[in-house]
Amino acid sequence: MAVYSISQLLSSSSYRFKNPGFLLALRRPITSASAENYWNLLQKHGSDSNLERTLGKIRAKLDSSCVEQVLRRCSVNRSLLGLRFFIWADQQPDYKHSTWMYGKAYKLVEIDRMPQYLNDILETYRIEGCLVSIKTFKVILNLCREAKLAEEALGVLRKMAEFDCRPDTTSYNVVIRLFSEKGDMDLAMGLMKEMALIDLYPDMITYVSLIKGFCNVGRFEDAFSLFEVMRGHGCFPNVVAYSALLDGVCKSGSLERALELLGEMEKEGDIPTPNVVTYTSVIQSFCENGRSNEALNILDRMGAHGCPPNRITISTLIKGLCVEGRVVEAYKLIDKVIVDGSVSSGGCYSSFVVCLLWIKNMEEAEKLFRRMLASGVKPEGLACNSLIKEICLEGRALDGFGLYCELEKVECLSSVDTHIYSILLVGLFQQGHLLEASKLASVMVRRGIPLKAPYVDSIIDHLKKSGEKELVSRLKKIGE
Repeated sequence: MAVYSISQLLSSSSYRFKNPGFLLALRRPITSASAENYWNLLQKHGSDSNLERTLGKIRAKLDSSCVEQVLRRCSVNRSLLGLRFFIWADQQPDYKHSTWMYGKAYKLVEIDRMPQYLNDILETYRIEGCLVSIKTFKVILNLCREAKLAEEALGVLRKMAEFDCRPDTTSYNVVIRLFSEKGDMDLAMGLMKEMALIDLYPDMITYVSLIKGFCNVGRFEDAFSLFEVMRGHGCFPNVVAYSALLDGVCKSGSLERALELLGEMEKEGDIPTPNVVTYTSVIQSFCENGRSNEALNILDRMGAHGCPPNRITISTLIKGLCVEGRVVEAYKLIDKVIVDGSVSSGGCYSSFVVCLLWIKNMEEAEKLFRRMLASGVKPEGLACNSLIKEICLEGRALDGFGLYCELEKVECLSSVDTHIYSILLVGLFQQGHLLEASKLASVMVRRGIPLKAPYVDSIIDHLKKSGEKELVSRLKKIGE
């Protein structure tokens, strides 16, 4: 496969002007002065063999926003240059890429569509005699991880020796995880055995990846056998490893086997005791299979073993009961956990409102929400936004506005998302409630809440027809 140098990419004018996005990208403003400095340098010295050394001379601030802006500029037709900048940035002492940044980068550089860039960048380093360290390879492997490129990650791992770099456990873990997620467990296990040949030892991350992989392909005995292998290597299984196994068994539908394993964990001994994540995983599996009675029994087991439930545990149970039409029992469950003090009343009832909306029980959801407000229980954002939106979709924007006013009285408007204002406002206009619509628009101006697509044009038209030209002008300024 041909390898394109940085200078070739920079001089590819035929591609540049065939791509209509190029001129748009040039006109796109870069707000960061640091990004502007790096971008200008890349344009001027992108073909230099000592590019990294030149980049290091810039005293500009390097952060995720800056890196993203530079990558966006490079994404038009200079992806290899952007990749080179990205790899360099992570090796600077005051900056490290986050997982979020890796997720953005692989899409902007289009690694998933053009995986040959990974080989191209390494070949460019070789040709130009650049210093390549294990840090360089780890950045590339992490990009493979985000793009789910298992074969390419293995190729990168194999190339490390060509640059006199010795893989470490972290490098192997990335590749083992990718093949485990892909379901190629024989290759994943082969890589773990290969580690021993170069005096590397698997860690808990290695084993958990393999356990999840074996469970995903239904090879539970192989997953169980890994625990003995772990002990043999002096890596004693912890609750994370057992939880991964239990989660895999649950997802396979083997709920009775899951209960047996949970029971083994609950016994005192060498096996770690289950935590709230472990129990919640089992509860979720029973609820998803329409067995909420058994899920409630597991909640009791949690209490007996001194493991209080969290918000996710209770939300899972509430949803399971609602799906089975057991609304009364959901109320009883909430009363019980509120008395225990493990989860707040606002959190429980807000989850209940959302679950009732999810099963289309609008009447009960609205009744519960109003009881919360009357009793001084503040609803959470998701419950507020979901209910007002559903009321508007039913053509009851005036009722939605009334609910909004009730939230204002209890000082709960911070829970209302900005897009709900636009949904509510357009509904009020369409249903002829002009006075309430003008009041809401005035509130939006006062609080600096912008109009949201796709309602902008409709709202502006209604405001103009109502003679509210001043409001139109001020709302437009907020959105600028």
